[in-house]
Amino acid sequence: LTPNGKVDRRALPAPEGSVQTGTEYVAPRTMLEAQLAHIWKDVLELSVVGVKDNFFDLGGHSLRATNLVAIIQKELQKNVQLRDVFQHPTIEQLAQVIEAMEQTAYASISVAAESDYYPVSSAQKRMYLLQQFSGAGLSYNMPGVMKLEGPLDRARMEEAFRRLIARHETLRTSFDTVNGEPVQRVHPDVRFSMEFMQAGEEEAAGLVQRFVRPFDLTQAPLFRAGLIETGQDRHILMFDMHHIISDGTSMGVLVQEFVRLYGREELPPLPIQYKDYAVWQQGQKQSERHRRQENYWLDVFSGDLPVPDLPTDYARPAVRSFSGSVYEFVLDRGRSEGLRRLAAQSGTTLYMVLLAAYTALLGKYSGQEDIVVGTPIAGRPHADLGGLIGMFVNTLAIRNYPAGDKTFLDYLQDVREKALQAYENQDYAFEELVEKLDVPRDMSRNPLFDTLFVLQNTEQKEQRIDGLHLAPYPQEHTVSKFDLTLHASEEGETIGCGFEYATALFKRETVERMAEHLIRLIDAIVADPQTTLSAIRIATPQEKAQIVGQFNATAAEYPREQSIGAL
Repeated sequence: LTPNGKVDRRALPAPEGSVQTGTEYVAPRTMLEAQLAHIWKDVLELSVVGVKDNFFDLGGHSLRATNLVAIIQKELQKNVQLRDVFQHPTIEQLAQVIEAMEQTAYASISVAAESDYYPVSSAQKRMYLLQQFSGAGLSYNMPGVMKLEGPLDRARMEEAFRRLIARHETLRTSFDTVNGEPVQRVHPDVRFSMEFMQAGEEEAAGLVQRFVRPFDLTQAPLFRAGLIETGQDRHILMFDMHHIISDGTSMGVLVQEFVRLYGREELPPLPIQYKDYAVWQQGQKQSERHRRQENYWLDVFSGDLPVPDLPTDYARPAVRSFSGSVYEFVLDRGRSEGLRRLAAQSGTTLYMVLLAAYTALLGKYSGQEDIVVGTPIAGRPHADLGGLIGMFVNTLAIRNYPAGDKTFLDYLQDVREKALQAYENQDYAFEELVEKLDVPRDMSRNPLFDTLFVLQNTEQKEQRIDGLHLAPYPQEHTVSKFDLTLHASEEGETIGCGFEYATALFKRETVERMAEHLIRLIDAIVADPQTTLSAIRIATPQEKAQIVGQFNATAAEYPREQSIGAL
């Protein structure tokens, strides 16, 4: 086990067969199956994979499937699509599909010609504009904090960060405008020094909070690091980056490479940098693939656009507030197993089942049968991008129709198809879609959707290096970029969840009640996936008693106007 009690798969001996799923182990029989098995082991971080094992039963999810497709396209030069992985989830099945495909030329991303400045990517452009909004403040900071236990060499730590900055151009990038358009400037050198402090454990919490402060986008680096000594061989490591140069996957890259550099490891040079991706992305906008994806999204959002209508505790402010909090809860082992079983039986993923449950809940709250939920995606469709630190993440606006007469199982298949289509067209930037749709600017809310669903796959992991133990440090959550965001992550046998919410709109007790309603909805769909959405009851026994009491009191006062059907 890892120090926090999770199974450490890398420490386990190689299994005799595919013990993860119970499927009989069958070794690769052809060169293609052997190549696929090698790729699967890298993507899934497993030592043994059989050709009859199901990718998703082994821990695969949409992010890993996207990575799998990108690597197959690079190494085998076959144009495999994400849908192929879902429809043919074993090596045996996928190999048969690949054999029937024609060879395709793999196009690497070229190094951009040297220039004083470079175009920003689509995601960076929107991030730059969002940062200009009044009240954005710290909303787009990406802080990371880790507890360190063991002997620490401060000079060696600072040198590791300097080498990281020299390695990744994004950590030496600032932003400016040229002819009214945002651009990025890459600096050959930047001034960097760590902040060192000493404090007790209680005082340290305040220092951690104050460490996160606004960045000036015109000044590089948009990255800082600090260290608090809290006792003998006890420290807190802090780092902070602006979202315009980083994303969730990048945070993992930064921590992993920092550990390796602190351990005096020599890292292979990066073949390309983020600016090369930004230039390449601009060129892709002239391609047939880009036009095809644009047509898909414009078709999805043709006609009248639904306006989210979630009931709130407070009136919506004229200008969006970014103040927020989070309410955390856990789906216990029984519910988590039920959701995973439902995913396996329906040919979907845990992400799809949870998205279907969440949108069904939103439908009940809003009374709408046309729901748009945002969902972030890693945005690294090209295999050359895996090891870079940068802002790649794209947001998919997924539109679903939780009509009351659909069974949950039928609705889940609808959600599966919508999600697959969205993933197949994930390269089209959300920022471009908003511009093309010419959505009227509303300073009080986000365009297209006000709620997000995130299944976390990029959590910080514990690390050990030269006697030093690194573990995540709990942080207070005070920001909400959307009205409501449902976070979920697999934590061993259970699923940890959290509702991040705008405190300008919702009271905490309202969000707690929403979590209880989601749990009751999950109980209903696990017990009977064939139940119709309209038949699912989410009110708690206490709420039912309160409703009946109010009904009886009102009926006594206005007997003619009331009928039991109102319940």
